[in-house]
Amino acid sequence: MTNRDTVSSKDALNLLMEGNKRFINNTPRQYDTIKIREETKNHQYPFASILSCSDSRTNIDTIFDQNLGDLFSVRLAGNIASTEAIGSLEFSCKYLGSRLIVVMGHSNCGAIKAACDDYKGGNIGEIIKLIAPAVAAEKSVNDKEQRDSKNELFVEKVSFLNVQKQIDTILQKSSIIREMVKDKKIGIVAGVYSLSSGLFEIDLDNSIL
Repeated sequence: MTNRDTVSSKDALNLLMEGNKRFINNTPRQYDTIKIREETKNHQYPFASILSCSDSRTNIDTIFDQNLGDLFSVRLAGNIASTEAIGSLEFSCKYLGSRLIVVMGHSNCGAIKAACDDYKGGNIGEIIKLIAPAVAAEKSVNDKEQRDSKNELFVEKVSFLNVQKQIDTILQKSSIIREMVKDKKIGIVAGVYSLSSGLFEIDLDNSIL
């Protein structure tokens, strides 16, 4: 378990990227799970909080090779910044001491594809509403081209834009997180995870460290 009192937002990102490298290279660390369970049974000290998709292939502890208590995980289809998700991130940063928020999209995302196809069925439609601004913001693929889930490049571009939009929403709707970022108590990182390569690709232009 990493002690969050000793790390900055940049240190936290480095820890994540080092873990992602171990994951890609198939060299995960070995843990004494009994010891870690004992250390974390009464308290948690996550050094980073990650808003990611609920896709079964995007387990953040595995992707970043971290242990119990290291990461605070908020998972929703399409890695959407719902009110509840933002509240969870506020709690992890203000009260648990997380130094970094990561909004992580991923390749071949079903929620993104559904948004690209303007799906409206059931409660899934409520998720699509929060992704729709990213679909509308993608202008490089014009109306004469295929602007739906069958266009892999379009889906990929929307995935990156969606991460940016969700970060914008977090900063707009959370004065707690906004002030903590302003005071450099935490950082925010945007990125997309590749299901094929295992690489977490950081979008530095839309990250604050």
